[in-house]
Amino acid sequence: MFLAGEALGIILGIVALIIVIVIASSFRIVSQANAYVIERLGTYYTTWGTGIHFLTPIFLRIGKKVSLKEQVMDFDPQPVITKDNVTMQIDTVVFFTITDPKAYTYGVDNPIFAIEKLTATTLRNIIGEIELDATLTSRDLINARMREILDIATDPWGIKVNRVELKNILPPKDIRDAMEKQMRAERERRESILRAEGEKRSAILQAEGIKQSSILQAEAKRQVLIEEAEGTKTAAILEAQGEAQAILEVQEAKAKGIELIKKAGADQAVLTIKAYEALAEMSKGQATKIIVPSNIQGLAGLATSLSEIVKEK
Repeated sequence: MFLAGEALGIILGIVALIIVIVIASSFRIVSQANAYVIERLGTYYTTWGTGIHFLTPIFLRIGKKVSLKEQVMDFDPQPVITKDNVTMQIDTVVFFTITDPKAYTYGVDNPIFAIEKLTATTLRNIIGEIELDATLTSRDLINARMREILDIATDPWGIKVNRVELKNILPPKDIRDAMEKQMRAERERRESILRAEGEKRSAILQAEGIKQSSILQAEAKRQVLIEEAEGTKTAAILEAQGEAQAILEVQEAKAKGIELIKKAGADQAVLTIKAYEALAEMSKGQATKIIVPSNIQGLAGLATSLSEIVKEK
């Protein structure tokens, strides 16, 4: 009896330990930016968010662990044909986020594979509507159209397509060689245009410099002529002013002489002598006829007498 009771106690202890282990292992902690899809007896039950949860043994199980972070898928290059029948290789990068864990789990089998195939078919459809040159220069337009189409198509799968990028566009080698030659010719043409523009600009600047120099020289000559004319004019004015001043001084001297004669009380004889002196001055000129007033002739004898008196003295 004692052994049976001891064995029963051991069994109960083991059972209790198993129960504790099972209960302890039934607690689940869901970390940030993750979600657990829970199934009960094979059917969808609920979705666990961030936190601690208790998973009932036997009845409940974790159907799928889903990351809610933005994910990036880099797909291999896909052969596509443009509208002008040029085959090239294009690889794409898709950025997406899972918004509905339930739809992501049960909406489609292997969602990543489905997105890859959907991206390839969508890219072929879009590139088939445009030509090669437009394909190489319209990446933003192609990216926007692909993102819109993929976002609508993946919405039932609980996936939100945030961005689609064309990483590489590889035309055939002969097309690449032709494009390289075209680019080289375009660069050479631009170089020739820039060189011609530079030479033209240089010639214009040189002509402008010569023109400006000629204008400055003409302005300098004109200024010199103006200064010379101003100097000549000033000299003439000063000379005329000097002559006028000399004449004025002579006239003033004569006036002062007459005034002194008047103040000295000169008689008729002195005046007659002065008249003879003026007459002598007049005779030195070029005139052939001299008109002598009658009163001067009457005084001639008086002048002779005076001259004789002076001689005797």
